[in-house]
Amino acid sequence: MRKPELLAPAGTFECLVAAVQGGADAVYLAGKHYGARNYAGNFTDDELIKGIKYAHKYGVKIYVTINTLIYDSEVKSFIDYVRFLAQNNVDGVIVQDLGMMSLICQKFPNLEVHASTQMHIHNYEGLKLLKKLGVTRAVIARETPIADIKKLVKYGVDIEAFIHGALCVCYSGQCLMSSMIGGRSGNRGTCAQCCRQPYSLMHNDKVIAKDKYLLSTKDLNTLDNIGELIEAGVASLKIEGRMKRAEYVYYVTALYRKAIDSYIENKKVVITDEEIKNLKKLFNRGFTKGFIFNEKNNNFTNEERPNHMGVEIGKVISYKDGKATIKLTDELAIKDGIRILGNNDVGTTITNIYKDNQKIKLAVKGDIINIPIDYVEKDSVVLKTTDNNQLDEIQSLINDESRKIIIKGNLIYKKNRLFLSLSDGVNTVSCSTDEVEKSINQPTTQDRIYTQLMKLGDTIYECERLDIDMPNDLFIPISLVNELRRQAVSMLDEKRMYEIPFVERDYKLTVPNFKKEERFSVYISSIDHYNLVKENDIDDIYVDLDTYNKINDKRKILKLDRVITKFPNYKKTLLVGDIGSVNKYKNCYTDFSLNVTNAYTVGLLHHLGAKRVTLSYEMNNYQIKKLVDNYYSVYNKKPNLELIVEAYPEVMVSKYNILAKYNLKNGDNYLVDKYKNKYKLVSKNGLMYIYNFEQIKLTDYDRYYEMGINSLRINL
Repeated sequence: MRKPELLAPAGTFECLVAAVQGGADAVYLAGKHYGARNYAGNFTDDELIKGIKYAHKYGVKIYVTINTLIYDSEVKSFIDYVRFLAQNNVDGVIVQDLGMMSLICQKFPNLEVHASTQMHIHNYEGLKLLKKLGVTRAVIARETPIADIKKLVKYGVDIEAFIHGALCVCYSGQCLMSSMIGGRSGNRGTCAQCCRQPYSLMHNDKVIAKDKYLLSTKDLNTLDNIGELIEAGVASLKIEGRMKRAEYVYYVTALYRKAIDSYIENKKVVITDEEIKNLKKLFNRGFTKGFIFNEKNNNFTNEERPNHMGVEIGKVISYKDGKATIKLTDELAIKDGIRILGNNDVGTTITNIYKDNQKIKLAVKGDIINIPIDYVEKDSVVLKTTDNNQLDEIQSLINDESRKIIIKGNLIYKKNRLFLSLSDGVNTVSCSTDEVEKSINQPTTQDRIYTQLMKLGDTIYECERLDIDMPNDLFIPISLVNELRRQAVSMLDEKRMYEIPFVERDYKLTVPNFKKEERFSVYISSIDHYNLVKENDIDDIYVDLDTYNKINDKRKILKLDRVITKFPNYKKTLLVGDIGSVNKYKNCYTDFSLNVTNAYTVGLLHHLGAKRVTLSYEMNNYQIKKLVDNYYSVYNKKPNLELIVEAYPEVMVSKYNILAKYNLKNGDNYLVDKYKNKYKLVSKNGLMYIYNFEQIKLTDYDRYYEMGINSLRINL
C-alpha cells in the first residue's frame, strides 16, 4: 500500500510554516503573478526562496501554482518566472495553460510539471496525453468518482485529489460566469465568486426558490473516506485553502496527517467529535463528501448561507436596552467572534460578558449571560465563529516548531580522533575532532558525551539512537563535543538543502500550414434550430448527438460534450471540448472550452492533430491579433482559427443539478440574480448548464477574417 503525499496550502509565509509544522509532506503556493488565487497574500521572490529553504530543511516539497491562462504578451515574463523557479529548486509547478505546459516540459526538462484541476482532467485519454507531454501528475477534477479514480491511477500519471475545503460548483477551468458578468476571470485568478451570491429559481415564470444561495457549495470533508483514497492509489491528497489563515491551515493539515498515518498503521481512521467541532469552529459552510464519494444533489450545497457557519453555542431568550440575554450550550469568552441568526444576521467580537450583573471573562455551558449587541430577535440561534483561545493554542503550536526530523548518530574513536556521523535515513554526514588526549586525572565519561551530543533542542532534529564506541580513559573538553555536534548538524542541514540540476533547452514543435479561408459555421441543438438555418449559406453545422442522428446534411459535424468518460470509435470529423478527446480523435476541431488564449496552445493542438481551433471567449481584439502575429513569429505558419461571434455563452457546466434537486424538467428554467438578470438552465446528460444572461454579438466580420481568423461561428 502506497503512502500518499499530504499536500497543504499556503497563501503567506506564516501559512507555509503552519503547513510544515502541521505535518504536510508538500506545500503549494503562488508568487505574485500567474496564480489562480490573486487575492491570497502570495509570495514575493525573496519570500519564495526563503520558503523553499524552510520547507526543504524539513523534507517538505514546494509546488508553485502558475495556473492561469496566459496571453501572448505575457509569455516572455511567464517563462522568465518559470526559469527563476527552476533555478531555485522548486519541486514542481502546477499549470493550467496547455500551451505553457508544453513549453515548460520542453524548455525545463528537470522541472516537474503538474496539470492543475483547472485543466479539466477527468478521463483516461486526458491522462494519456499528459504522459506524452511529460507531465508527471494530474490534479483530477473534483467531480471524478472514486470508482473512476481507481481505474485512472493505472495510466502512468500520478493522481492528486482534493480532500478538504471549498468546492467550485462548476467543473474547474470551465467557469466563465465571473468573467462574463464583471470581467473578473476565474481562469486568470480574479474570480468574483458569483456562486456565493443569492439567486431565485424560476420555472415557467413561477418562483420555485427565492433569494437563496442556490450555487453555494458546502465544504469538502473526506476524513471518513481517507482509507478509500489510499487504497485507490491516489498519490497526493490535497487540502484547499490558500485564502485561509495560518491556524486553519495548521489544524486541517494536522487532522488529515493523523487520519492518513492512523490508516496506514491500523487500517482505521479515528477522529473524535471534539476534533470535528474544533474543525467547524475554524471554518465550515457545512460539510459534504463531494461527488468523489457520490454525494447527492440535496447535500452538496448550503442554500441558506455562503459563509462560515461556526458552531451553535446558544439561543437568545430576550433583548432589552441594547443587550441580548443568551442561554449558552457551550463556552463563550472575551475576544470570541459570534453571529446571531435572524432576518438580518448580526455579528460581533465579544468585548463584555455579564452574568448576574457582573463582568466575567468566560461563560460556560448552562450560563445565562448578557452581551451588548445590535437588536436581535428572541429565539435566534447564536453561533461561535471565532474561538480566540483555540486560535491562541494553535498559534503556540505553530510557534513551537515542534516538528522534528528523526536521526541516528554514531561516535567512534579512531587514530586519536573522534568521528561523529549523523544520518536522517537518506543523507549521512561525518566530521571529526582534532587529536584527543588520554586523561591524567578525570576522564570524560561516555554518559557526559552522550548527554551533550543529544542536546538538539534548538535544531529540527531528534536523535532516536546514538551509538558511542570509545575508550573510557580520554579527556575531551565539553566545548569540543559541542562544536562537533554543531558542525555535524550544520553539515546535515546543508545536505538536506538539495539542489535540482537546472537544464534549459530550446522549444521546437512541428505544425502544419493552413491556407487562408473565410468560412462560417453555426452550432445547433434541436431540429427547430436546424430548420432555421438549413437554407442559409453555412459551411459547417455543429450538432449535438440527438439532433445529429435526425438530420441528413453533408455540412453536419458532431459536437461532443466537454465532460466525457467514454470514447466511441468515431470515424468522422468532430468538434471536441476536452483534451482527452483531442488525444483520442485526430483531425478534430476544438471548442471554446479548451481555453485557448495563446499561440503556443494553438500550435500544440495543431501538432496533436486538431484541424481547427476555437479561441476562448475571454479574448479581446488586441489579444486575438497578438496571438495570430505571434503564431507566425514562432512557427512561420498560418493557424486555422475559429471565433464565436454570436452566442449566449455557457458560463457553467456542473455535476450539481438544481433542476434535478427541485424535480424540474427542461423548459423555461432560469436563475435570477439580485439585478434581475436571467440565466437559462438546461439539464443534459446528467449535467447542468448555465447560460449567460447577456448575448455576445460581434460585428464587422471582415475585420476578423483580415486578422487571420478562418472561421466565424454563431451558437444558437
